[in-house]
Amino acid sequence: MNEIIITKGNFMFIKKYLKWISTFLVLVGILLTNLNIYPLNIYFHGLGVVGWTIAGFMSKDKAILTNFGLQIPLFVIGIYKVIF
Repeated sequence: MNEIIITKGNFMFIKKYLKWISTFLVLVGILLTNLNIYPLNIYFHGLGVVGWTIAGFMSKDKAILTNFGLQIPLFVIGIYKVIF
């Protein structure tokens, strides 16, 4: 079986780029909101929030987890509203 082994170097690489990608997604979501492009703004911003929540969990940063983790239910409500 193929196993994924996460070393300390890989962990730092994932954490670093996850934060940058998530930041980009959040900023694109904010831009789309300002341009009133709905519902794409919810999808981009929501993906960025999930990425930052994972990064906060990986780095054990309670402030990031609180900020972005509490945003996830809000985006779920918005996505639910778009779908149904």
